[in-house]
Amino acid sequence: MEAFGSIKRIEPAGIDGLIVYFEQDTLSKTNQAVQAMKHALKTSHAQWLNAVIPGYDSLLVLFDLQQADVHTVYQALRAAKPKPVSVEQTQHFELPVWYQAPEANDFDSVSEHTGLRPDEIIRLHTQSEFQVFTIGFSPGFAYMGELPEALSCPRLSTPRSKVPKGAVAIADQQTAVYPSVSPGGWHLLGLCPTLLFNLDWEQPVKLQPGDTVRFYAIDEQQYRAMCNE
Repeated sequence: MEAFGSIKRIEPAGIDGLIVYFEQDTLSKTNQAVQAMKHALKTSHAQWLNAVIPGYDSLLVLFDLQQADVHTVYQALRAAKPKPVSVEQTQHFELPVWYQAPEANDFDSVSEHTGLRPDEIIRLHTQSEFQVFTIGFSPGFAYMGELPEALSCPRLSTPRSKVPKGAVAIADQQTAVYPSVSPGGWHLLGLCPTLLFNLDWEQPVKLQPGDTVRFYAIDEQQYRAMCNE
């Protein structure tokens, strides 16, 4: 993959940053281009590179003005030819979900939007492998996609003031797990007992951009047991 073939534009971000916007025919492919450029820059060990911060379709590149000017960095980005990120460079996670848990059950509204039965909703959600696009909203909140089109639902017209920790949710073409109690406007499918954010860890955020995730169903008893592990 030639990076410039998928780069839509490059824009300044302050005096020491550039934002590279990518465009492919799907969000997943676009984000893969983002991750490929991120990996290429980090492994290039360029002396001017301070940080790379990925988004859905963009990469913020921060550089050291004492090492390079904006024109030099711009030309380096245009000339870059990153390769697709390999499986060895990312992690895959299998996350358990207690679907239709009383505290996180929007199956009625999801069924109303999609026309799917509860078992069909669970089947589609567990059969899909999701890519982590970016981290945002709250610490450890991983935006994942792409959700099957048949399962796509708009966000709630009025967000909830409180979503439980571990709530598994969907909105538009994305899915996520709320790593902590917070407000939220997504449809809830169930609860995940897996801890996704912990300041005591060397890397506090478990899921990273580029990682892949697959969900699997568990029952209440299994959920309670996993929460106590």
